[in-house]
Amino acid sequence: MNAPVANKVTQLSIWRALNAALRDAMAADPTVFLMGEDITSWGTGGGIYGVTRKLVDEFGPERVRNTPISEEVIISAGVGAAMRGSRPIVEIMYSDFILLGMDAVINQAAKARYMFGGQFSVPMVLRTNQGSGMGKAGQHSQCLETLYAHIPGLEVITPGTSDDAYGLLRSAVDSPNPTIFLEHKALYNERGPVTYEKIPIGKAKIAREGKDITVVATQMQLHRALAAAERLVAEGIEIEVVDPRTIAPLDTNTIIASVEKTKRLLVVHEAHQLFGWGAEVVCQVIEGCGSALRSPPRRLGGKHAPVSYAEAMEQAVMPSVDEIIAAVKASVGR
Repeated sequence: MNAPVANKVTQLSIWRALNAALRDAMAADPTVFLMGEDITSWGTGGGIYGVTRKLVDEFGPERVRNTPISEEVIISAGVGAAMRGSRPIVEIMYSDFILLGMDAVINQAAKARYMFGGQFSVPMVLRTNQGSGMGKAGQHSQCLETLYAHIPGLEVITPGTSDDAYGLLRSAVDSPNPTIFLEHKALYNERGPVTYEKIPIGKAKIAREGKDITVVATQMQLHRALAAAERLVAEGIEIEVVDPRTIAPLDTNTIIASVEKTKRLLVVHEAHQLFGWGAEVVCQVIEGCGSALRSPPRRLGGKHAPVSYAEAMEQAVMPSVDEIIAAVKASVGR
């Protein structure tokens, strides 16, 4: 893929947008390097989903490094490299596997600046994928963004479109903070326009304007919320869809401004509903503009159960378009 022409918008799949972001970040900064399992091999020559495809051909094995199969070692090495002045982008094959290296994430990366009085920062991006919809079963399909967002010092990014994938990854690489960058595996082939502009971390976007209810949603549920909005137009219900894009930091101001306009709120996420980040959004809205609400705010999240391998059971675990429509109608009194 050639370098993008300035001011040109290109239609790309999400995985190709990520690939372009990695290439551009490495070209712009020689301290950026990639490391992870099979990132120069696998079927497409760029990891299990092809995101690092052909980058080793351009930047060489010193900057695109295959690692042993040990997430604890991979993440710990990335933390150390970041503290010594590099900007590592660490790929973990599935987000579930980050759990094997959580000491390095929680006790080292997230706390280094605080523990050493600002002498060190950890500008590391931990790239991985999450989510169901591809028959990967319970140990390869979880959405764990709430777990990571609970830890002070970590940035947590959840892009759902090609442009956001490119722009937020470029900003994550520039950030002085350790960043968990969560891609949705079932969206890698989703195509959309890419502007090749960096997108600020912590800034939500209005994905669709409406007047009757605010629906806050990310990744796969963003697309399902938009589909629900199109279906509800025929019934005279206009949904405003807000995509936070980053869970930590969370752009509460944009969400509250939307709720002040629509007077209603529904939060939808694939992560388990129980103790999920949707509850935090609801709480902040109640504290910020609770008197403006015309109906109780609602949450719609993944069922409190492991993700099954069987397709029908897998789909039953995550919120559907029909469930979003039902929750919207309940909120607006239809």
